[in-house]
Amino acid sequence: MCLFFYFSGNFNIDNQMNSKKSTIPFALLVVVVLLALFFPGLPAEGEHEFNGADVAWMLTSTALVLIMTPGLAFFYGGMVKKKNVISTMLQSFICMGVVAVIWVVFGFSLVFGESIGGVIGNPATYFMFEGVIGGPNWPGAPTIPFALFAMYQLKFAIITPALITGAFAERIRFTSYVLFLCLFFIFIYAPLAHATWHPDGLLAGMGVLDFAGGTVVHMSAGVTALASALYLKQGVTNGGHDPARVTYVILGTGLLWFGWFGFNAGSAFGAGSLAATALATTSTASGAAALAWIFFDAARGKKPTAMGVCIGVVVGLVAITPAAGFVTVPHSIIIGVVSSIVSRLVVEWRTRSRVDDTLDVFPCHGVGGMVGMMFTGVFATKTINGIVSTDGLYFGETGLFLAHLIGLIGAVIFTLIMAFVLLKITDMVSKLRVSPEEEEIGLDISQHGEKL
Repeated sequence: MCLFFYFSGNFNIDNQMNSKKSTIPFALLVVVVLLALFFPGLPAEGEHEFNGADVAWMLTSTALVLIMTPGLAFFYGGMVKKKNVISTMLQSFICMGVVAVIWVVFGFSLVFGESIGGVIGNPATYFMFEGVIGGPNWPGAPTIPFALFAMYQLKFAIITPALITGAFAERIRFTSYVLFLCLFFIFIYAPLAHATWHPDGLLAGMGVLDFAGGTVVHMSAGVTALASALYLKQGVTNGGHDPARVTYVILGTGLLWFGWFGFNAGSAFGAGSLAATALATTSTASGAAALAWIFFDAARGKKPTAMGVCIGVVVGLVAITPAAGFVTVPHSIIIGVVSSIVSRLVVEWRTRSRVDDTLDVFPCHGVGGMVGMMFTGVFATKTINGIVSTDGLYFGETGLFLAHLIGLIGAVIFTLIMAFVLLKITDMVSKLRVSPEEEEIGLDISQHGEKL
């Protein structure tokens, strides 16, 4: 299909729209198609027992987590300039295609395959989903099909690289971004997820608790976002933030908030009391964080804004994610309020600095995830979840808190170093940043030939 549009101005848009042929991505997709012919992924033999209620809830939760990525697209899309809305939203949407294919080929194996040193899974374990359909139930989800567990975890892998896009919105080449998100998944997300969620993982062995992805999802995305902002440097219009549609932000927040109940309560892997607890802490922390954001602003003479409420909600959701199934409901209020205030202060620091994290991914997701991880080490209790072997600092025990402190430092250092390395590799293969002219005209037209 051909796209025809009129553009007025001195910039020669025709030259920007003439993109070079790129056959490698299509060739790789053809290779995957050929692999599917030789590795059909036939169901494994064996009888397994399932709980109908748990299966129904996890099917629902899987859909809820997936809807978060389109929600994130609206959330970010409403915050950028009008000329970059489509490109920003597409950066989230494309993850649902790219990561899904990688996941089936070898991505699921990297995260949940046979452990190699506690840091990564053997890519051959479930290559092309062999042994997943009809496979033995995962130990942490014994009442649902293994394939359902795999598909639920896929949705987490999809949204994580999408979260990063807010840091370099309005100034990254789309093709380079796709390459980077592949590298990010393989070399940052998969190792962190394996180390945290695999029974033989390094962080799991240390006793680090992450109920639904505070470390795996939000810290990895937030720290990578900081590295990206530092690497790409400031945009040509840094400081002139002009949201395209605040209503998109509100809509996106609603979808994220709705989906997050599958994100957190679904991580109980069953329709029981633990899921109900996670749902309750998630609802409470996010509400408290929204109030804290605007009340903290009001206390300093600032107007309460829709953007402030929305960002506060998301920060609260981020912070409660690692703790949702480990802490009490009253303690979730503390997590929501403190994380909101800390993130608000970091946002203000960021705006005064030369770090051009366009949509404040690091202050909200990175810092929010860190606060949540440390509060998990403070408030986690075995009375809520029997998997907790050592109660948190609040209950007079120090082991869990220290494990989380060490885990946080290690995860941040690992992610920061790997992110810079992957950004450099991507930049060497395919230039990361658009030209000043492309940035000025907007990525919707310069990268995709489309506009609102």
